Amino acid sequence: MAMSENQPGGDGSLDANRAYYDEFSKSYEKHRRPNDGDGYHAMVDDLEVELCARYGRDRDVLECGCGTGLILERLASFARRAAGIDLSPGMLELARSRGLDVKEGSVTELPFDDASFDVTCSFKVLAHVPDIGRALSEMARVTRPGGVILAEFYNPLSFRGLAKRLGPAGRISDRTRESAVYTRFDAPWVLPRILPPGTRIEAARGIRIVTPAAAAMRLPGLAGMLRRAERLLCDSPAAVLGGFYVAVIRKAA
Repeated sequence: MAMSENQPGGDGSLDANRAYYDEFSKSYEKHRRPNDGDGYHAMVDDLEVELCARYGRDRDVLECGCGTGLILERLASFARRAAGIDLSPGMLELARSRGLDVKEGSVTELPFDDASFDVTCSFKVLAHVPDIGRALSEMARVTRPGGVILAEFYNPLSFRGLAKRLGPAGRISDRTRESAVYTRFDAPWVLPRILPPGTRIEAARGIRIVTPAAAAMRLPGLAGMLRRAERLLCDSPAAVLGGFYVAVIRKAA
């Protein structure tokens, strides 16, 4: 298995990604809360938000790639300040309708001053950025000394990685599949090589470790078992098998 690999898709340019997510904004929340209930997306979101709460309660938090604001709205419930950026005007229109503090911008050129936040997080976004080094450097730049960067990667060493490589691409609309967007997979052991200077990985959380497919969370008996197993394993050594691998990166004080 390659240590880092890309899937065919868009060129990863800001314009291409913006167009993709503007289209996706029309259906993005269809299978997410409140429609998802206790299903797959709810489980993934819960594990991401809980990790943010661990480091960001009563602190200033930035979400890079906030989309429609489903997660950012929850961050705002416990953070001193919760701000977000996204490339997509379509996504941001929905985030603003929630009364959230959001700006249009790119993770590779964040519209904030140095050392503006205690916690900078990004979920399901970095996998669509070709210049991952620049994105991580920008996240580190706006994070205060001693602060934390929560960076989520798509992990090839996982059920999800296998499904994405072998299975058909999902649809975001009648005319566009997920394969239309640039996507990268970065194995956990590669990450220390791409970190910006003055940062280090101090922990990790694995999400979707044992769940073979999102559809499995629609089976009442199995869903509860999978949810409990994911919560039990997420911060264990088994995190290395998570389809979504969240590196907890500490910036030097």
